[in-house]
Amino acid sequence: MHAVEMAEEYPVVDLDSDALDAVRLLAERRLPGIVVTDRGGCPQSILPASQVVRFLVPSYVRDDPSLAGVLDESMADRVADKLGGRTVRTLLPEKPSELPRVQADDTIVEVAAIMARLRCPLVAVMEDKRLLGVISASRLLELALTHR
Repeated sequence: MHAVEMAEEYPVVDLDSDALDAVRLLAERRLPGIVVTDRGGCPQSILPASQVVRFLVPSYVRDDPSLAGVLDESMADRVADKLGGRTVRTLLPEKPSELPRVQADDTIVEVAAIMARLRCPLVAVMEDKRLLGVISASRLLELALTHR
């Protein structure tokens, strides 16, 4: 089975999209991440939901998780405040990681190898510079289990 056969339509956002809208999309659809494109629609990055959670937790709590117990439960109240007026670009790490992408004719093993190496729940399926779709880790596992 080739990547193009495994790929599914998947929501994408562009680098300059509203961060709060992107996070709502992640939350409402319970997505593990989202593909981030440039204005021309070419994938630039994957924004994992875990990166958004990391962005929302203060750095001093990330450095010392025991401090989380002394904070109140108003994190939900501050999510909109922290994301308001920001773009998706600001949620991405300063040093972008390698974009998880595969070619349309890559096999299921090649797709799995990229996901495993980059520890990413999504890969973009490309044909030249055109995005054909996305393969999620759950989709890959589903196909691996049904094609034994």
